[in-house]
Amino acid sequence: MFKIAKPKIKVFLNGAFASFGLYFCMYAFRKPFTVATYEGLLFFGIDYKILLILAQVIGYMLSKFLGIKVVSGLKPSKRGAYLTFMILLAELTLILFGSVPSPYNFVLLFFNGLSLGMIWGIVFSYLEGRKMTEILSIILCSSFIVSSGAVKSVGLWVMNSNGISEFWMPAVTGGLFLIPFFICLYFLQKLPPPTSEDQLLRKERRPMNGKDRKKVLLQFLFPIIILVIFYTALTALRDFRDNFSRELWDSVGYEGDAAIYTLSELPIAFLVLLILGLFGLVKSNYKAFIGFHFVLILASLMVGVSTLLFQQEVVSPIFWMISIGFGLYACYVPFNCIFFDRMIAAFKIEGNAGYLIYIADSFGYLGSMAVLLYKNFGQPNSSWLQFFVWSTYCISILGMGISIVSMLYFRKKYRRTKSDVEIQISIING
Repeated sequence: MFKIAKPKIKVFLNGAFASFGLYFCMYAFRKPFTVATYEGLLFFGIDYKILLILAQVIGYMLSKFLGIKVVSGLKPSKRGAYLTFMILLAELTLILFGSVPSPYNFVLLFFNGLSLGMIWGIVFSYLEGRKMTEILSIILCSSFIVSSGAVKSVGLWVMNSNGISEFWMPAVTGGLFLIPFFICLYFLQKLPPPTSEDQLLRKERRPMNGKDRKKVLLQFLFPIIILVIFYTALTALRDFRDNFSRELWDSVGYEGDAAIYTLSELPIAFLVLLILGLFGLVKSNYKAFIGFHFVLILASLMVGVSTLLFQQEVVSPIFWMISIGFGLYACYVPFNCIFFDRMIAAFKIEGNAGYLIYIADSFGYLGSMAVLLYKNFGQPNSSWLQFFVWSTYCISILGMGISIVSMLYFRKKYRRTKSDVEIQISIING
């Protein structure tokens, strides 16, 4: 019994905690600069902080488009080298960001985003296609719920307690997490590959070539298009909440509270982890996949209802911010891992989840960039809070509509596929 349990324990410990820790550390190279305000700085008529975020998002977005090919075709033996190169390049860009005079240093954040955009797909490639993928990936996903707030708290502490300028703060914060990053990478590299049982239950995952990618895209073109539309809007709003969390919290009465960025995200991470992790108990890949659609529908509804209650002063600002965060992440997290992992298993798709994740992610960050530009040029006089409130209503309606259409489509396709298989079996049996 111990011999059977030991490999499972190793998979859980290495897979869950090493991947969580590694991605948590990655955020220290990506998000701390957003806790600074950079007040009074403009460049080409654009608010300097928006310019920094735009530069990073453009680099991140481009990296996602490149990742459609690179991540989906990456061999397991090269994963560690890719992660090492990317994180060192990210820290170098932050050092140069502190060295180059503003506002011209905004270009460095483009290269920072470019270096970090593929890390998620590579880390998830260690975890997909396993019986334990749900719990492993949910723990991994909880890292980007908690880590963004946590590294902002660290970044604010670096500035307030150590006298570091807002331009050098990102490099100093990233430097604090370099050694923990490589410790986590060491243990992640020790993760055993999927077993034959994993491959039987969840479909063997393999690198994809251009022909494989084209085949999957054409086979599921309609649901991919509508789900990407939803995910694009979802990513844009999730990023807006993340990048301008300081402005949002300040506007609802929590100005100068460094702890709020971390404390408000902890219940969100716990609830998302608990609810989505329970899907690991569902053996049927198809039932779990349809179940995720119900999560998307209910979470989208929650976003709209909680905003309405906040505007009617029925709930407090902190309850509202946590409710919005939960609704957004309950939708966002499945798209980044288990939604497409179960889709591949349910429909016996030849390939890997990284391909579908990066199609969604690339357009998601394109949407994030579009929202920033719209806020700066289309709604310059609108407050951060007002803009965010009306955006939550839009995502609520869009999310419910698309999720229902997607669920109906996949139900019909699954019944048709099952019927075709039964016909083939009856022909073979004579």
